[in-house]
Amino acid sequence: MLVGCALLSLAPLLSQPDRFMPEPLAAMPRWSDEPIQPILTPPVGDPKRVALGRDLFNDGRLSGSGKLPCAACHDVAANGSLPGRGSMSLDNPTVFNTGLSFRLGWQGRDRTLEDQALATLKTPAIAHGVPLERMIARLRNDAELMERARAVYGRDLDQAAVVDAIAAYERSLVTPGSRFDRWLTGDQSALSAQERRGYAQFKQLGCISCHQGRNVGGNLLQRHGIFRPLASPNPRVLRVPSLRNVEVTPPYFHDGSAPTLEIAVTRMAASQLDVDLGAQDAGDIAAFLRSLTGTYQGRPLRRTRQ
Repeated sequence: MLVGCALLSLAPLLSQPDRFMPEPLAAMPRWSDEPIQPILTPPVGDPKRVALGRDLFNDGRLSGSGKLPCAACHDVAANGSLPGRGSMSLDNPTVFNTGLSFRLGWQGRDRTLEDQALATLKTPAIAHGVPLERMIARLRNDAELMERARAVYGRDLDQAAVVDAIAAYERSLVTPGSRFDRWLTGDQSALSAQERRGYAQFKQLGCISCHQGRNVGGNLLQRHGIFRPLASPNPRVLRVPSLRNVEVTPPYFHDGSAPTLEIAVTRMAASQLDVDLGAQDAGDIAAFLRSLTGTYQGRPLRRTRQ
C-alpha cells in the first residue's frame, strides 16, 4: 500500500521528465564540444575609465623621454604590436585580447594587466632612469586630465589610478568577428574547405593541446625546442602566445625569426611535436590560422610589418 502511494505521488513528476533533464543537446551552442571558443562580444566597462586609460596609453609623458607612449610599441590602429626595439629584444606581443590571458608577457611574469602596466612603465627601456612618480607629476599639470581623473577616481592621478585606467582600456581591446568565430557559431560558409582541413589537422597533430580556449593560447607556459631547435634558446620557457590575429602580426616567435605562417607552422611541428609537415599540410594549417583574424571597432585588423 505504501509503495503504491509512493508511486502515485511520483506520477506527476515522471510524466514531466524534461523538468529534470539537462539542456537538450540540440539547444547547446555548436562550439560546446570544440576546444576553441568564440569571442562573442567585447566586455562592458566604465566608459569614462576606459577613455581615460586610452588617452594614458597614448600619452608619451608616461615615459622617461616624455615621448614614448605605450602605443609606440602597440599600435591599436593596426595589429596592436610592433617589432621589438632597442634593448627590448623580444618581439612585442600584440595588446589585443590580452585580457583573456592568465599570464602576460613572453615569460609570463605578470598575472594581471595592472601588474604588467606597472612593470612596463618601470622597465629601463621605457623609464630611462626616471621614477614613475616624476612621470605622473607631468600629468598633474594637465588640468583637463586631472578633472577627468577626479570624475573617475575621486582624486588626482596617482600610480594606482594610472595602471588601473590603462588596464581597463586594455581589457576593452578584444577582437570578435573572425571568420572562424562565425563558423563556430553556425555560419558554415565562413570557412573554406582548406581552412576546415587546416583546423582538423591542427587538432589531430596536437597543436590544440597548447592553443585552445577563447584566446587560442595565452593560458600556459611551455618549454620550446623539445625535439629540435625552434628559435633563440633564451629564454627557454615561454608563455604560449595567443594565435588570434596571427595573420597580421609577423614575424613570428619571440625572436621574430619566422617571416611567414607557413614557415612558423613547419618549424613548430618539428620542434614541439617531432612532425615533418609537408607543404600542403603546412599551407592548410596556415590557412586556418588566417581565419582567426578578428575586428576592432568594426574594422578588420591589418598588418603593419613588412
